Amino acid sequence: MYDPTAGTGGMLSIGEQTMAQLNPSARLRMFGQELNPESYAICKADMLIKGQDPARIKRGNTLSDDKFPNEKFDYMLSNPPFGVDWKKAQYVVKSEHEKKGFAGRFGPGLPRISDGSLLFLMHLVSKMRPSSEGGSRIGIVLNGSPLFTGDAGSGESEIRRWLLENDMLETIIALPNDLFYNTGIATYVWILDNAKAGARKGKVQLIDATRMYGKKQKSLGSKRVEITDPQITEIVATYAGFKEETSFENEFKERLKQGVAAEVEPARIVSKIFRTTFFGYRKVTIDRPPAAGTTVKFKKGEKPFDKDLRDTESIPMVESIVDYVKREVLPHVPDAWVNKGITDEKDGQVGKVGYEINFNRYFYVYKAPRPPHVIAGDIREMEKRFLGLMKGVVA
Repeated sequence: MYDPTAGTGGMLSIGEQTMAQLNPSARLRMFGQELNPESYAICKADMLIKGQDPARIKRGNTLSDDKFPNEKFDYMLSNPPFGVDWKKAQYVVKSEHEKKGFAGRFGPGLPRISDGSLLFLMHLVSKMRPSSEGGSRIGIVLNGSPLFTGDAGSGESEIRRWLLENDMLETIIALPNDLFYNTGIATYVWILDNAKAGARKGKVQLIDATRMYGKKQKSLGSKRVEITDPQITEIVATYAGFKEETSFENEFKERLKQGVAAEVEPARIVSKIFRTTFFGYRKVTIDRPPAAGTTVKFKKGEKPFDKDLRDTESIPMVESIVDYVKREVLPHVPDAWVNKGITDEKDGQVGKVGYEINFNRYFYVYKAPRPPHVIAGDIREMEKRFLGLMKGVVA
């Protein structure tokens, strides 16, 4: 088991405990790398106490100075820093990407310099055993940006494309906000497997566990909630069950306490399953002819178009470009056409390929607005309070 951002070794220790519970006879060797000297020292000491080889804990910047360049691991865990730039590792990372390509760690592409989360993910993927040798599994905690940041053709999109087209992404679990000590932003657990079981091949499971929490009696920094043991069991069961599930029991109980059980919201889906191609789209360019009297420059053999009228459409990969344009574009601009000269560099087809995972869109639940008379009553009450305040100011 390997953690490239080991910290004080907490995730490795919990991994060892879990492994022992699942299989007491299993022998686990733990490896880790950590940049911070104090955390590194604690982690190394902890491994020594647990009977592990402390030499397998290394110190250094994982991105620029990989201490396990030739190792492959069965299991990998990581909670890399959120939204941290990789300027200090920039030279080494870019050089490895350009010179080694897919023979190195960063073949698919590079994310923007302001967020290195996906670099840690690619680093882990590079250390997976081949599927012919049983493959490997990865669990990594990331913030929301790796899901959707970057347009078609960008480094982030190309990384997602590579993971999905190679069928490595198994599950993403959305966690509650305010779960971590140092941040209150949305966080997600990505589970990757390069030797998926039959039913999971070509598919990705998304689990919405954002309401699976209990409030802490006392906040610890930004950590205001925690996932209870029964909720952890429910999340794991939802993952293991690998099917679409709905849950409204918690909402029902809460509304029952408030005396409004008759207004329970519709069942809320907490697990959805999609084919990997569902997340792909083609960003095609839509051109229109220049308006009468407008002079435009164009190359020989090129169809004249007005660059000021140029637009783009993101068309789902699972849909025909022709059918989409007929339905969504031509009814509004009948003279438009798809520019077939703008193609994807990898497959040569029309449009730039992009991949994104818009988690919130897939789990959106419509909530009907309040009745007009209720809203009007609230407005009248606000007006009364405002007039009362104004009288005090004038007096």
